[in-house]
This record gives sequence, structure tokens and C-alpha cells, in this order.
Amino acid sequence: MADLRTDRLLLRSWRESDLAPWAALNADPEVRRHLPGVPDRARCDAAAGRFQDELDRRGWGFWAVEVRRTGEFIGFTGLDPVEEGQPFTGVEAGWRLARPAWGHGYATEAARAALAFGFTELGLPEILAVTTCGNLRSQAVMRRLGMTRDPADDFADPGVPEGPLRRCVLYRSTAPGAPARSGHADGPGR
Repeated sequence: MADLRTDRLLLRSWRESDLAPWAALNADPEVRRHLPGVPDRARCDAAAGRFQDELDRRGWGFWAVEVRRTGEFIGFTGLDPVEEGQPFTGVEAGWRLARPAWGHGYATEAARAALAFGFTELGLPEILAVTTCGNLRSQAVMRRLGMTRDPADDFADPGVPEGPLRRCVLYRSTAPGAPARSGHADGPGR
């Protein structure tokens, strides 16, 4: 598994020292505003363990993100296959950062590195990103990454109960030089 480096960030393997700040990040109601439920410490530890197992097994996944200048763990960014049961398939980019790390461009910088890895190292033709309709901050990151949205691709997440977190938007990014995707609901992966 390769670490990814940007000017300011290191996307790396998970460490034992990441577990407490990872749990604190997930306990922050503002961080969880667009995510269902608040996981307890055991679930947070298990998630970090799964992320590391996937990095070890595949060589890619959700990397821990560290600020290079300080060595501070600030969250995760990476790529993961879309969960079964969604109305589309593919590989999804995702990120979640601690609130003090917001507003510094870290999510965009880290996600840009993950997308570049997906396109160049994995040869992916397309990378997706999903968030709730109300998560305007993440949608802004997606647009800064050059991702595009077709409202016809918006969907109700079947894994989320009825309510404000169920309606989601889908953004797409195609590999440099790849033909633009045509169509929507009847296109590939539907």
C-alpha cells in the first residue's frame, strides 16, 4: 500500500494513535450532521480496522489523513467500492475531517490526490461521490474537484430511514481523456 503525499497532507495507514481522535471526530454532532447516527468508540475502532484491512488487502481504500507540518491526524479520505444495494455501481471517493480542519482546503487537496490515484494507478474510468442533498460543504468540494452532477441521478439512499438524510446527490468525475458519460438512469451501472 502506497502513502499519498500532497503539499500539505499525508494519506497513510491507520495507527493506534488515530483511534481516539477518530472517535472524537465521529462524536462531533456537526461532523455527523449529514450522516445517520453516532457510532460508539467500539464501532469507530472497528471501522478504522476495516479501513486498514482494505488498504492492506487491496492497496487502496480510506487512508488516514495527517497534516505533514504537524503530524496531526485530521480524518480520512480515499476510495471505496459503492456499497451493494445502491442504485449505481462503481468506486466512490469519500472524506470526513475533524471540524478544526474544515475551511483550509484539506478535503479538496486530499480528495484530489485520491482521485489522481484512482485514475492513474487503478485505471478507473470514473469516480463517484455521494452526499445528502443538504450537505452543501461536501458538494462544494465535489465541484472544486471538477465533478459534475446530473439531477436525474439524485436518489433516495435505501440504507437510510425516511427523513432529511435519505435524499442524496451523485457527482461524477471521469478520467482525463475518457469520453464524457452520456445518459443517466439507464446508463452504465444502473
